[in-house]
Amino acid sequence: MDEVSGSILIVDDEAKYRRLIRTNLVMAGYAVREAADGHQALQWIYQEEPDVVLLDLRLPDMDGFTLCERIRKMSTVPVMVLTALNSEADTIQALDMGADDYLAKPFSPGEMLARIRALLRRSRDLLQAEGAACGDIKLLKDTREIESSNGRVRLTPIEWRLCQELTTHCGKVLTHEYLLSRVWGEEYLAEHEYLRVYIRRLRSHIEPDPHRPVYLVSHAGVGYCLYPKPHGK
Repeated sequence: MDEVSGSILIVDDEAKYRRLIRTNLVMAGYAVREAADGHQALQWIYQEEPDVVLLDLRLPDMDGFTLCERIRKMSTVPVMVLTALNSEADTIQALDMGADDYLAKPFSPGEMLARIRALLRRSRDLLQAEGAACGDIKLLKDTREIESSNGRVRLTPIEWRLCQELTTHCGKVLTHEYLLSRVWGEEYLAEHEYLRVYIRRLRSHIEPDPHRPVYLVSHAGVGYCLYPKPHGK
């Protein structure tokens, strides 16, 4: 395996799960920090931003959805939710609050490590990413922001990767499968909900009215297209 580097913050109130996850991460070559509640997690992220946060949704001082939202307000660090809550509604809510990935307990260490590597790869790709533009919608590589008539917003690695695909292919319809494979990877081709949630987040950044999109437009049953000018008016 390639040399591994990176720091991981485990946020879980159950010590046995933290020990189990920590053991696998340390064996894989990661530096590991632990937090037993949301306030400890926020302190670690503020003091020493990790490369990935592994977040359990059931915490004693605040629920994981709230914590994820607070993390996203202060950082673009990739967040992967690890939880026994495994309904579609929970998945959507976690992604809406800013999570980058979702893994239901019980899970295999191999799958967890593979997803962490994918998150780290996207973050590191962002450092070499080039800017792009589609009409007045611009990706600013120096600040990792998207600029539109709504102003500027700093993007997470997944938001940037998705927007880069859309702006690079400005005016072209990109299929669901193409976007899932390019942004998340071939193993995510069935995760259409991930794409829907992130499209909704991008619309909140760039659309005059996110509920009536005119730039980032759905093509039913096919995919999405980012247009340089308002479309469909």
